[in-house]
Amino acid sequence: MKPHHAVLFQPTTIGSIHVKNRYAMAPMGPLGLATAEGGWNQRGIEYYTTRARGGIGLIITGVCQVTNPADNVPTGMLPNPVQSPGNFIRTSRELTERVHAFDAKIVLQVGAGFGRVIVPSVLRPGDRPASASEIPYKWDPSLTCRELTHAEIRAVVDNFRVAGAVAKKAGFDGIQVHAVHEGYLLDQFAIEFFNRRTDEYGGSLENRLRFTRECVEAIHQSAGDDYPVQLRFSPKSMIKDWNEGAMPGEDFVERGRDIDEGIAAARLLHSYGYEALDVDVGSYDSWYWSHPPMYQAKGLYVPYARQVKDAVPEVPLIVAGRLDDPDLAASIVGDGTADLVSLGRPALADPEIVNKIAAGRTELIRPCISCQEGCIGRIAAYTSLRCAVNPQACREADIVLHPASSRRRKKVMIIGAGLAGLEAARVLAERDHEPVVYERSDHVGGVVVAGGQPSFKEDDLALLAYYDATLRELGVEVHLNTEVTPEMVADTDADHILVCTGSTPHSLALGAGVPVVEAVDALMDPAALGQRVAIVGGGLTGCELGISLRDKGRDVTVIEAMPDILQVSGPLCHANHEMLHTLVPYRGIDVIRNGHAVRVTDEGLLVEAGGQQRLVACDTVVTAIGYRPDQELWKALADSPKPRHLLGDARRTANILYAVWDAFEVAYQL
Repeated sequence: MKPHHAVLFQPTTIGSIHVKNRYAMAPMGPLGLATAEGGWNQRGIEYYTTRARGGIGLIITGVCQVTNPADNVPTGMLPNPVQSPGNFIRTSRELTERVHAFDAKIVLQVGAGFGRVIVPSVLRPGDRPASASEIPYKWDPSLTCRELTHAEIRAVVDNFRVAGAVAKKAGFDGIQVHAVHEGYLLDQFAIEFFNRRTDEYGGSLENRLRFTRECVEAIHQSAGDDYPVQLRFSPKSMIKDWNEGAMPGEDFVERGRDIDEGIAAARLLHSYGYEALDVDVGSYDSWYWSHPPMYQAKGLYVPYARQVKDAVPEVPLIVAGRLDDPDLAASIVGDGTADLVSLGRPALADPEIVNKIAAGRTELIRPCISCQEGCIGRIAAYTSLRCAVNPQACREADIVLHPASSRRRKKVMIIGAGLAGLEAARVLAERDHEPVVYERSDHVGGVVVAGGQPSFKEDDLALLAYYDATLRELGVEVHLNTEVTPEMVADTDADHILVCTGSTPHSLALGAGVPVVEAVDALMDPAALGQRVAIVGGGLTGCELGISLRDKGRDVTVIEAMPDILQVSGPLCHANHEMLHTLVPYRGIDVIRNGHAVRVTDEGLLVEAGGQQRLVACDTVVTAIGYRPDQELWKALADSPKPRHLLGDARRTANILYAVWDAFEVAYQL
């Protein structure tokens, strides 16, 4: 390993749990990993075991809800230690024993409930969500939550008592309570903005934390006073108002928990018996803090964790938040901010990330790109945890890249070195096929190279660097500056053809005047655009380009034909969509909605909106109006006898997830 990373591999004790290194796996909702009886299915067992094999010292499972009679979460949606304790213990025993074989520890995260943030698909028709008080429902503010009754609170606490005994018998090294964080049920009780109660669960901070205190006391009653209990904890909420979060660096009045109360709460929680705090920042009302997109800085929680550590140095802290850079991780462990560094999405993207850091092979780490499409996006749409850049995530039990037999081994011609072509080549090489890649340009990566130019898209370029290093490691032959023709396909001795020719941008005829360039060219050479830039198209590309140009001090106007920006973009996780949608006006970008570009003049772009025309003064017009599949070569091969597949944007223009997943699926099956 690199010498300055050695601190990450020093053993430590987090509370009373001895951990072999300074890496934890952050809890991520285990959707799709439960049996109907509330135990772990084989996918879940293999998923966590794979990360333990990958070198992580402490595994923290995703949240396993106890039965909350007010939430009525459907059985089998999440593992549940009290639904069928025998089944949970049986399946958990296999999980914990396999994780322990790698000298890793594993903590069971157990949740009290959702309250006002329960998703509509789970809320039963006619029911009102139950929260600390009568407050607006997160997903439909016109609906008012009802107040949780004392009997319902007692039922949840009683189930934590059962969960403590079950977790201990199942072999877990401790429990992490979920959570005085992100605005879940316990947080709704803990935060005065949400809690208007006048009984013993409302008013003072001690009263608002009473529910959380009763949970840890119940666990210790059944599992013993020495059984380790941690807490997922947000020392600051970043709430400006209902469903309105703060921007990074914004001066605002905190309506949720501010850092001073967060520090006071940390002291109390530690005194109640929570021996370690797993720290992040945010809430459902500021979801892009709790689930940070690429527009958030690396290590975004570190300043807040530092304040907690300085004020309460005796409390061990696990710190998460885009900490996949081992240099950054080593710095916060080295200065004492974090006792453990927590990796969530990076461990989804590459379960071997810790082993690769230890081996000094960081160039082979497949990076998380913070798109959140495979994780949060798939959970929201399909209640199934996955990863955009790692199609095997949460399917480790089902999909193994077995080598092809000598009889089935193929030479495969891959036309195009965009993400689809690169992923196909990787998978084929891993399976002992012989992929050969042909790329007409002088570089690999296709449009991702341009898309990765904004400073906040650095991980897109890191993904391309990963493919470059991995294909070199696998010995894959890559031919650049090579235009493949139908004649070359006819003459090749390849057994199979994969056409990954990407896409071409839609264009506009805007006449003569100021220069008109396409978004890819603008991203690659922003210096040539001048001070004032008009962007036609308020989709993902246009908005990201606009923010990147504002970062460089340019004046930007976005012209969007729809009533709002980001309406016709491809799949976009809620947290990413919400943050980008808020960032555009916050960064001072002028948006013309329901606007249509008419023509350019020597002074700028003439735009029609609301039945009137106006001139947008600018030095350059950039078109960002989408792409269409490039199928010219595919159509030319219509009569070819060679077996072939069409992949990536050449098949359908989408996003990185579908380019990678489709390529993986075809290459896995060949």
